[in-house]
Amino acid sequence: MTKASETPKTEMKAKWTIRLARAAGWLALGLVVAGLVHLWFIRPWYLTWGATGDEISRTWPGDELAPRPVSLATRALTINAPVTDVWPWIVQIGQDRGGCYSYAWLENLFFADMHNADRIHPEWQTRQAGDTVWLARKDRYGGRGRVVVAVLEPHRAMVLVSPSDAERISKGGRAESGTWTFILDPISYHATRLVLRSRGAQDESFVAMLFGRLVFDPVHFIMERKMMLGIKQRAEKAGRATNP
Repeated sequence: MTKASETPKTEMKAKWTIRLARAAGWLALGLVVAGLVHLWFIRPWYLTWGATGDEISRTWPGDELAPRPVSLATRALTINAPVTDVWPWIVQIGQDRGGCYSYAWLENLFFADMHNADRIHPEWQTRQAGDTVWLARKDRYGGRGRVVVAVLEPHRAMVLVSPSDAERISKGGRAESGTWTFILDPISYHATRLVLRSRGAQDESFVAMLFGRLVFDPVHFIMERKMMLGIKQRAEKAGRATNP
């Protein structure tokens, strides 16, 4: 009697095991297909969001610091304001200054304590090579939430690198972890192209490559796009207030 009653239970357990295995298989297949679609179609779009062919192929300030990046992103948009009205917003980027003009609520979920400024602060208008740009509070993440200004061309470009790369560059080396560059390219007296170029690491492991392609790159695009739109909105609004 016991063995007979156990038979249906065993059969039911086997059926559920098969169903779960099939579901897991379909899920794995779906993830693989989604990953391939992302890598082949979606990723190329957001790596060059808003940029023209010329902007993608051009050599920009800071490119020489990471000449052989594993990945490369060039994004751009037009700001209806002169370079002189846009540059101050670039200079005051940083957690301890004007913020990053992106999704502060999302950055603060990771304890960045970010606050975005909506006006130009004269006391934040000085930058030079070697300065630290904080991406989180100094007492968070062991003080590692920061990048360093490697190159500064006023009203033209600000190149940011990791602290270790900054030290390496000061000794004549390269930015092995890559560069993050803010570029202003005037297209008329009243309009400026804001170009952001990210040159990836010079070498990376397979795991780092997967993480970069499937996690870091899309998240970075979402945050960077919001930053670019934030700079555009602020610069154009300030210009309208000055010249109503």
